[in-house]
Formats: sequence, C-alpha cells, structure tokens
Amino acid sequence: MKIQVGYELVYQCPQPTPMVVTLSIHYSRVSDIIQSDHLMLSPSVRVTSYRDLYGNWCSRIVAPAGQFRLSGNGVVSDSGNPDPVLPWLEQRPVESLPLEALLFLLGSRYCETDLLSETAWQLFGTAPTGWQRVQAICDFVHQHIQFGYGLSSPTKSAFQVFQDRQGVCRDFAHLAVAFCRCMNIPARYCTGYLGDIGIPPAQSAMDFAAWFEAYLGDDWYTFDARNNTPRIGRVLIARGRDAADVALTTSFGTSTLESFKVWADEINAS
Repeated sequence: MKIQVGYELVYQCPQPTPMVVTLSIHYSRVSDIIQSDHLMLSPSVRVTSYRDLYGNWCSRIVAPAGQFRLSGNGVVSDSGNPDPVLPWLEQRPVESLPLEALLFLLGSRYCETDLLSETAWQLFGTAPTGWQRVQAICDFVHQHIQFGYGLSSPTKSAFQVFQDRQGVCRDFAHLAVAFCRCMNIPARYCTGYLGDIGIPPAQSAMDFAAWFEAYLGDDWYTFDARNNTPRIGRVLIARGRDAADVALTTSFGTSTLESFKVWADEINAS
C-alpha cells in the first residue's frame, strides 16, 4: 500500500529564533519513500541538516520574527502488514546485550527508573520473561492510564503518569519504557505517523504518534501501550531515550505554535 504523510506547523516568533526541527521520515524507511517529505519553510530561511546521536535527521534554522510555517508532504510504500507479534522471543541477559542497547536500560529525563524500579518488580516480577513480560507491561499501562488530549503537559514524566493515571500517547510510551528498563529490557522511545488505517477513523484531529521499541532476541520490536493492538502503517520519524531526544521542534527562544496539522492517509489504488 501507499501512505501519504505530512504536516503543517505555524509558529509566531517575536524575534528571530534558532530552532532544531526533527520532522523527516527516518532513514530506516528510505527505501520505502516514493515522494520525499522535503522540509518547506515560509518565509524561506537557510537550513543546515545533520544526523543526531541516534541517527535521526535534524535541521537547524533561524525562524524569522513574525509568522513562520513549516510543512512537508511525502508518500511512503508500506507492506500493509500489522505490527509483528512474536511471543516466543526471550530477553537477553544484561551481560550479553550488544553495547548499543545498554544506553536504553538507563533512566532518562522522562523515564525515572530509580523512582519506578520497586513498583515495576512488584507488578511484573512474576510475569513470564521476554515478549510476554513486555506485553504484560503494555497491558497494565493501557488498562490503568486514561487517555485524553487535555490530560498531559510538556513536562510530565513517567513517574507522574503512574501517579495520576492519565495522559497522552507519549505518556503511555514513557511509562512503558521506564517499566521495561526497570525489568532489564532495553527500550527506546519512538515518534512518527500512525493513521487510522484498518480501523474506524478517530473523531479527533490527527496528531503525531508515540510508541516504543523493546530489544528482544537479537533485534528491536514495536510495542504500543496506548493502542495495545497491532496496527498498520507506522511511519517512523525519530528514536531516542525519551521525548526529550526526539522533540519535533526545539526553540531556543520564545515561539508560539498557532496551528498544527498532521496527516497519514492510505492512497487508494484506484
């Protein structure tokens, strides 16, 4: 299948404001890109692009004073298959994990493993290991956290989510990531597009989605505590320790988001 993905963000800046933008489709999907989602800026400004520490494609700009629009529109080929479910996969002992996975066992800005470790072992210490333990974590988060767009804040952490039991998809992902790390399962935060493909359309406007990947067997696998069911058509933008590493835009100064549109729609073959 083909999926059209894109965004339009409109900011208001009182003065020229440096920004880092992470909105491009992840390099792991480069062979699937039919139409590139080039970053378009209005008014036009100079762009310098680079790979960050996690391999995400980032752009440096200085937004001019006044209204400033960022947009992109791409087309991606997708298998049309739902997220894989492999319940026989086991987790590897910490001492045999690859070096690049060790970072994703540690606490981070939004995933306070030190505050949640005891709780995690009480909740999941008797659960089967490996895939089934990660699924038990997703089940718990999905069942105990209330979803709502007005139920979060930019500074909300996994520990706070666990305490007040409400949040948005990034909060579900943060809590699940923190629990996995507490159980010695490497987990990394993901952001990207996830349209309503194969399910009834949502009543609310689309937003960027957050999920996570856990390292099991010899690879990373997708899990989604918010939806907690295999989905079709995920298009990854960025991965990191948590949302602090993969912010869609980071402003080094005052900026106000005036409008926000995101789309991820299947293109009919006809």
